[in-house]
Amino acid sequence: MTIEETPIGLNRTASVLPEEASIADGGELHIGGCPVTELVATYGTPAYVFDELGLRRQIRRFVDGLQSRWPSSEVLFASKSLPAVAMYSIARSEGLSVDVAGAGELSMALAAGVNPERIYLHGNAKSDAELKLAVDAGIRAVMVDNFDDIRRLKSLVAKPQSVFIRMIPGISPTTHDSQVTGGSDSKFGLPADQIAAAVAEIRDDPYLQLDGVHLHIGSQILETEPFAGAVESVSHLGPFAAYDIGGGLGVTYTPDEPAPSVDEYLDSIVSAASRLLPEDAKLLIEPGRAIVARAGVTLYRVNTVKRTAKTFVAVDGGMADNLDIALTQQTYEAYSATKFDRQPDTTCDLVGRQCESGDLLRVDVGLVDPQVDDIIIMPATGAYSYTMANHYNGALTPPIVFCRNGTSRLGARRETEEDVMRLQQPGLIEEW
Repeated sequence: MTIEETPIGLNRTASVLPEEASIADGGELHIGGCPVTELVATYGTPAYVFDELGLRRQIRRFVDGLQSRWPSSEVLFASKSLPAVAMYSIARSEGLSVDVAGAGELSMALAAGVNPERIYLHGNAKSDAELKLAVDAGIRAVMVDNFDDIRRLKSLVAKPQSVFIRMIPGISPTTHDSQVTGGSDSKFGLPADQIAAAVAEIRDDPYLQLDGVHLHIGSQILETEPFAGAVESVSHLGPFAAYDIGGGLGVTYTPDEPAPSVDEYLDSIVSAASRLLPEDAKLLIEPGRAIVARAGVTLYRVNTVKRTAKTFVAVDGGMADNLDIALTQQTYEAYSATKFDRQPDTTCDLVGRQCESGDLLRVDVGLVDPQVDDIIIMPATGAYSYTMANHYNGALTPPIVFCRNGTSRLGARRETEEDVMRLQQPGLIEEW
């Protein structure tokens, strides 16, 4: 049975589930050929589960799509969206370069075998230690965010080191306020009127090599026009060898918020670049969410069904494993993962187990006869869920599982109480 043939299917469901999702007779969802009941039995819940083939296919859409439109180009994986060694390894194997925003991400990328010459270091508050780690590793470039970055680099480098300057483009696309990074009051980058001074200071150093300019206007952007505007804003700075336009392409979390396709996104950027940038310049982009979000789902088990003023279906996870809902008010879909052959018959609030009234995974969602021990799937959680996983109420970080052709494998194991306790110092205060 295909997704489109199921009672709750049609193209609405297909638009948010992973590409390699299917429904078996009896209504059970399979991810990458793996039945959800088997995944839950093997890995427990909550669990982050990824369709590996769909993920790799999406990467190739970006890499091949940009290459065909602008041969001198490079696609960087914005790794803050899913910082896991297994994901860095997949990115490397599919031809992505990597942008990292701290020593932890850099260390994981190196551990995954990413060539340092394909790593770019970002961040608005880089430390001496982070810059030294990056320079010593021989990364491709440091994205200079401020004059303190330049000062620190001058004291560290003793061999040629490529840098890009991050500018503030003055563009505020339509998205959640916390996801706007290109507005004039952004904490990231330098305004256009300070770029010339930064260029002069970089070029005054014998080891720093200014290779290009960088910008990033925001995240979860569901229009293509702002990306063309980003290209225009950076074109006014003069000719450079490379232009990094950043990322930010949004994804479809619910069928009611369709996102531009990869082709539409690339057409917008390359069309503007063809008009405004030097034809021999290198063009870089940094998709993150748009690569991993749809490929990933979160599986939960129902712990409680309570009928009071409303029907509450409480699962064994919540804002500890998906903080994005409380942080940005993003809406996600949710389904009864073994009952796709039946129409939803119960309107309920899907809530988490954290002791917080704001721990609402989805309000007024339709589920099929919710019962204790049901498996609930929340699609399109591949971006930032693992990144922002936290220990609210002592919650443990869920595992990452990759599914491909009916076989599953761990990308990261579930955190244990022993892992957490290794960081603690029991009784130390009493000894004082």
